[in-house]
Amino acid sequence: MLAALGRTVYLRRHAVIAVWVVVALAGAVFGGTVYDRTRSIDTLPPGAPSTVAQDRLDALSPEGERLVAVISGRDVGAIELVNSVSRIAFEIRDIPGVAEVEDSYTSAARQISSDNRSSLVTVEFKPGLSDAEALRVADRVSAALRRIDAPEILIGGELRAEQEFGDQAVRDAAVGESVALVCVALLLIVLLGGLVAGLLPLAAALGAVAATLLTLTGLARLLPVSEYAVNVVTLLGIGLAVDYSLLLIARFQEERAADPRAPLADLTARTVATAGRAVLVSGSAVTAALVGLFAFGDPLLSAMAMGGALVVVLATVTGLTLVPALIGTAHRRIPATGGWRRTRRVSGPGPNPGLLARLAGFAQRRPGPVALAATAGLLVLSAPLFFVEFANSDVRALPRSSEARQTYEAVQGRFTDPPKQPLTVVIEVDPAAPGLTDLYDSMQRLPGVSDVYPRSSLPPGVSVADVVPSGTEDGPSAQRLVASLRALDAPAPVLVAGPAAELVDAKRSVAERLPVALAIIVVATGALLFALTRSVVVPVKAIAMNLLTLLATMGVLVAVFQWGWGAGLLGFDPWGALDLTTPLLLFVFAFGLSMDYEVFLLARIKEEWDRRTATDRAANDRAVLAGITATGPVVTTAALAIGIVFLGFVLGDLVAVKEIGIGMAVAVLLDVTVVRGLLLPATMSLLGRWNWWRPGATTGAEAGEPTRTLAR
Repeated sequence: MLAALGRTVYLRRHAVIAVWVVVALAGAVFGGTVYDRTRSIDTLPPGAPSTVAQDRLDALSPEGERLVAVISGRDVGAIELVNSVSRIAFEIRDIPGVAEVEDSYTSAARQISSDNRSSLVTVEFKPGLSDAEALRVADRVSAALRRIDAPEILIGGELRAEQEFGDQAVRDAAVGESVALVCVALLLIVLLGGLVAGLLPLAAALGAVAATLLTLTGLARLLPVSEYAVNVVTLLGIGLAVDYSLLLIARFQEERAADPRAPLADLTARTVATAGRAVLVSGSAVTAALVGLFAFGDPLLSAMAMGGALVVVLATVTGLTLVPALIGTAHRRIPATGGWRRTRRVSGPGPNPGLLARLAGFAQRRPGPVALAATAGLLVLSAPLFFVEFANSDVRALPRSSEARQTYEAVQGRFTDPPKQPLTVVIEVDPAAPGLTDLYDSMQRLPGVSDVYPRSSLPPGVSVADVVPSGTEDGPSAQRLVASLRALDAPAPVLVAGPAAELVDAKRSVAERLPVALAIIVVATGALLFALTRSVVVPVKAIAMNLLTLLATMGVLVAVFQWGWGAGLLGFDPWGALDLTTPLLLFVFAFGLSMDYEVFLLARIKEEWDRRTATDRAANDRAVLAGITATGPVVTTAALAIGIVFLGFVLGDLVAVKEIGIGMAVAVLLDVTVVRGLLLPATMSLLGRWNWWRPGATTGAEAGEPTRTLAR
C-alpha cells in the first residue's frame, strides 16, 4: 500500500506540491488569526472540589477582577500625594465597570509600607464582565492610575498577569520559531550538502505548521484553544516534519545509490514503502502519546493535546505526500551523499560509521558493563526527583521585566502584612446553627492558620469564612491546611476554594489519572512496536528505556529550575518548584519523540535481521550494528535539528516554556547518546536472538542452537 502511495505521489508530484502550497498560503494568511482567538483555559477538571466550591461562591457572592497598584517614591503623608491619589480614586469610581476602590486616603483600607514610602490602591471590577470588557476597563483604570503624582507606579493583579502570560507566550513562540528555523536551515544545508536538499525538510515543516494553524483557527470557533497550544504546534511541527524528511531523503539516497538505473517512480515507491512505514508507525506512536493527555481530564492539557495531535497527524501526512513529491521534483539537487554520510577508504568501501555506530560497536564489545553503567548513570541523574516540588505557575514565572511581577514583588517585599488570597470555606449550614462558632474556633487553632474571618450578608442556610494561611497562599503549609479544613467534623461537608485548594486538587487529579494515561500510552506504543518488529521483548525494552530517559530528564529539571543550578546562565529566577504541567507535557513529548528515534532504528534493524539466516549466531549483533550504521546518521542529524528547535524556546522569557525547551533538549541528548548509542545495542547484545521472541515462537539458547521458528 505504501509503495503504491509513493508511486502515485511521484506521478502526480506537481499536483501534490500545488495542493500543499495552497494549504501553506491559506495557513499563512488565515492561520495567523488563531493568536487572536486563543483564550485562557482552566487547569482543573469541572468536578474538582475546589472548582465546586468556587462555583458556589460565585453564585453566593460573585466577585469581579482586581487591579492592584503600588504607589511609591515619596512619603505617604505628602499633601500633594494625598490630594493626587484621592482625586484619581474618585475618578476611577466613576468609570463604568468599576465596583469598588480601596486606597489609604478615601476608604477604610489603609495599607502603608513599612518605610512609609509606598501605599496600595486596589480596584475591583463589577462581576460578570467578559474578558474583553474587563481588559477595556483595566486599560481605563490603568491610564487613570498613571496620572497619580508619584515617582513610581506599578500596576498588576491576576488579570494583568494572565494577559502578560498570553502575550509573552506568543512573543516567545515567535522568537523561538525564528531563531530555530534559521539555525536549523544552516545546519541542514551543511549536513545534507546542498541548498535545495537542506531547505526541503523546512518546506515540509512549514507546510505542516501552516496546515495545523489553519485547522486550529477553524476549531477556535467551536472549541477553546490555548495560546500554549500554539507553542506546542510550533515545537512539534518543526521537529517531527524535519525528522521525517531526513529519514525519507536518506533512504532515497540509499535506494538511488543501490540501483542508479531504476526509474524514479520505482525509487520513490521503495523509499515510501520502507522509510514511509517507519514514519507512519512513528507518527502513530507520538499521536498515541498525546492522546494520553486527554486521560487527565485537564482542560488546558486537553487543549495542548488537541493541537499536538493535529500537528503530528499533519506532519505524518506531509512526510508521506509532500516530502516524496519534493524529492521526486528536486532529485537532481539532492547529493548522492551529504556531510552526514561521507565515504571512507581506510579499510575498504562503505559508509564512514557515525557517532551512534561507533558507540554501538563499543557497547557490543562490552554489553554487560555498558548496560549497567548507562542504567546507573540515568538513575543518578533522576535522583533529584526525590526532592521535587510541583506548583501552578504564577506571576513569579513571568520575566523580571514584567510589570505584573514587579507589582507582586513590591507588595510582598515592602508591606509588613501584604494582602494574600485566602482559603475560603463554604458550609451549607445556617450561620446561626449551633456549634458553628466552635467550628470557627477549631479552624483558628489549626496549624498554619493566621486568621479566620466569617462573612456576613449571605443568604440563609449557608456559611462562608475566609481562612488566611500563615505562609504563602499556595505553599506546603497552605496545602496541608486544605486537607485539615476538609477533614473537620462539621455539620455539612466543608468545601474549600483558593489557590492552595486548586493545587491540591490538581495534584490529586494527576495522581489518580496517571495510571490510565500510562496504560493508554504504553499499550498503544507497545502494540505499534509489536506490529513493526513482530517481537514482544523489543517493545517492552523500548518502553523501559524511554521511562529511564524521562526520569533522568526530570531529575535534571529539578536541579536546574527548582534548585536554580545555571539559572543565571539561562536568564531566569528559580521560584522553588516546577510547573505542574511540565512533567505531563514532557512525558508525552519526550516519550513520543524517543519512540520516534526508536522506530527509525528498529525498523532498519528489523530489515537487517530479516536478511540474515536465523542460524547465524552473530546475526542479531550484525543486524543491530548494520541498522544503527545505516540509520544512525539520520537520527543524529534529526536530534541536532530538533535540539536546536527546543533550545530556541529557551530564548523566551516564560519559565514554563524554558522548562519544556530545556527538558526536551536534555531528553533528546540523553536518548540519542546514552540510550540509543549505548543502552539499546548493549541490551540487544545481551538478549541475542531472544530480542525477537513472541508467543508461539521458539528460539535457541544464546549459546547458538539452531532457531527453528522466529518472528519474521
